Amino acid sequence: MSAPRSGRRAWACLLALLSMPAAAQIVVGQTSGFTGLVATGVKENTDGAKLWFDHVNRQGGVHGQKIELVSLDDQFQPPRAVENTKKLITEHNALVLFMNRGTPHSEALVPLLDQHRIALVAPSTGAMVLHQPVHPWIFNVRTSYQRETERAVSLLAAMAMTRIALVYADDSAGTDAATGADRGFESVKQKPVFVHKFDRHKPDFAPVVAGVNQFNAQAVLFIGSAGNVSDGTRAIRAGGSTARIVTISNNASGGFIKLLGEYAHGTIVTQVFPPERSLAVPIVKEAHDLALAKGLPGVTPAMLEGYAGAKVLVEGLRRAGPNPTRQKLRDALEAIRRFDLGGLELSYGPNDHTGLEYVDLSIIGADGKFRR
Repeated sequence: MSAPRSGRRAWACLLALLSMPAAAQIVVGQTSGFTGLVATGVKENTDGAKLWFDHVNRQGGVHGQKIELVSLDDQFQPPRAVENTKKLITEHNALVLFMNRGTPHSEALVPLLDQHRIALVAPSTGAMVLHQPVHPWIFNVRTSYQRETERAVSLLAAMAMTRIALVYADDSAGTDAATGADRGFESVKQKPVFVHKFDRHKPDFAPVVAGVNQFNAQAVLFIGSAGNVSDGTRAIRAGGSTARIVTISNNASGGFIKLLGEYAHGTIVTQVFPPERSLAVPIVKEAHDLALAKGLPGVTPAMLEGYAGAKVLVEGLRRAGPNPTRQKLRDALEAIRRFDLGGLELSYGPNDHTGLEYVDLSIIGADGKFRR
């Protein structure tokens, strides 16, 4: 005896639903250099972001919708970042873009943000071009490189260092950070004893070694990727100089310390988030506990950057309501005022998409850990 027609129809509908592939309801698109010069920091950024995204998903998501982070490797190449972003927008239907890495890469994405009216949240770069003038679709979380380098020069001057060399990658990020260093030199009434720009793709550090030795530099403010700074540091040490190496927060990762190896101890790294072992700071304690629950030993500064970026994005999604669109999310982010990330307060507005302005300094200890 055959089943009633209505029953067969219902059964067919159920089978069709069960056979449909599961899909995240909120797609967050990320292009970054998972291989190449910045791979170590990128992995830690992303691991930190996943701590919060995974936690939110375990709690039921945002308005009942789960978050899926779709990450594509651009090998730290701007053209590939553009191609990846096009795929994320058109093929993956990303609601928002998140935590790409690199200044030239971010600049290359701006036309796509305008064309598709899609927000980029927490780009992992401190380039001033992303802060001023305010771009309606870019929401920074970390502070600018210029504030970091200005602070670094002030610190070195306070340490009675008068012979400081400035070495930076010949790209938009390096030039931007060097601008902040110039302001720092002006504020302490000094000039760098030696300045050198290098090609980040094919660096030649022989002129750096020669300049550092010729001017007997006490410190080298070294702006570049983790790979370039570690290679340059090895060259400087092989050349006989004991100058203090100082770099900025794009290298605030455990991977950078590993690349430096025996030359890590004593290196100064500016930081844009509280110390990762300051468990009295709520955001640090929260991230630390989630990391331990995943079987990780704790968090690194780069992980905290990713974690903070994820918290800001999720807050925007919550405010955008149960049926978020790209425009609703953009507007919700811009309306954030005095949002407490956990001991750090963040605000946006039509004339301010900077986010946090926290700057601190650390030194790598003999144990291979950042010390404040």
